[in-house]
Amino acid sequence: MEFEQIIRDIKNKSFKPIYVLTGDEEYFIDKISDAIEDTVLSEAEKEFNLTVLYGLETDLLTIEAESKRFPMMSEYNVVIVKEAQSLKKLDGLANYAKNPSTSTILVINYKHAKADGRSAFVKEVKKSGVYFESKKLYENKVGPWIDSYLKRKGYFIEPKATLLLVDFLGTELSKVSNELDKLTINLAQGTKISPKIIEENIGISKDFNVFELNKALGERNVVKANKIINYMGKNEKAHPLPMILPSIYRFFSQMLLYQTVRNSSEREIASKLGVNPFFVRDFIAAGRNYNTKKVARAIASLRKADNLSKGIGVSGMSNHEILQEMVFEIIHS
Repeated sequence: MEFEQIIRDIKNKSFKPIYVLTGDEEYFIDKISDAIEDTVLSEAEKEFNLTVLYGLETDLLTIEAESKRFPMMSEYNVVIVKEAQSLKKLDGLANYAKNPSTSTILVINYKHAKADGRSAFVKEVKKSGVYFESKKLYENKVGPWIDSYLKRKGYFIEPKATLLLVDFLGTELSKVSNELDKLTINLAQGTKISPKIIEENIGISKDFNVFELNKALGERNVVKANKIINYMGKNEKAHPLPMILPSIYRFFSQMLLYQTVRNSSEREIASKLGVNPFFVRDFIAAGRNYNTKKVARAIASLRKADNLSKGIGVSGMSNHEILQEMVFEIIHS
């Protein structure tokens, strides 16, 4: 089942007897588990009918016993097992899953790993319950997720501001959502979030960031590129090289793809590159400065910089020096 459908069913009080929530992206797992905890029982009912167990501190017999317990002055008994990946085997619950209690909602939170879909327990859960695999979003999907998340809260965001957040915060949705929640606390609903608002509230410079560095490289703007990397060199904790290089690599990989679709419409180019149409003009501008061979040389310079940052090749160079050399090679390729 999809995340949105599961949440919708829970809000409509259409519950399943067992939920197995598994995968690498803990944000969706936590949201579903919290929705069940907050929706099924009232605060008064939770005192006697909510049991939270932890994989390192419990066992399958205890989980089954708690799940078979009848609710007290409530329609449901809720059992939530956190850190279930620490349990040795879930197959011991297969018999319970065949005939689960209709008055119990059992939630298994199996994070940072994938529960074995071939196990007898999971097979039974798929018949009468919910088996949800929570996958990390690809980087190009995080931007649309941010747009959607803010829209549900009553806010809007400019494309460039979205890109700044993705580059700075990465793809861990729990971290991203926390920053978005903090960002919107003091903003009136309906506000359109700009790079300036991001800079003032989160501390990401709207002028000195990887997005602006990519743009400067695309324009072959030596002065602007060096200003940015000098700023980054003075703020290495906020701009570590392992975060900078993948972003530049992604830009030039998209540039390589752009060479094959450059004669298409802007809408088609945006779709093929997986970017907001707002950014197509940057690729068009960069396309005038880089043909396929130059893009390939830029990618080779990036790989060289990545090796140097890992101590492969020449030693003794600082991250700032590696970045300087790479930018020089790319712009003068």
